[in-house]
Amino acid sequence: MTDTGLKLLAAAIAIFAGAGNAIGEGILCAHALDGMARNPESYKNLRTSMILGCALVETTGIYALLIALLILFIG
Repeated sequence: MTDTGLKLLAAAIAIFAGAGNAIGEGILCAHALDGMARNPESYKNLRTSMILGCALVETTGIYALLIALLILFIG
């Protein structure tokens, strides 16, 4: 493989972290909403935890995108 091919392959692998991120965030939100539906009194605590969890999961996806862009344009 050429150097360009290896860069593209590495960037594609880094982007797969974003796909896992989307799945994880969907599962996180689904379970938080399920918990809110089962116990409406815990709405505030679950919402706060869900928003914090979504922010942390989304940060991982942004890091994966950053790594992919660095591989493509700088590496």
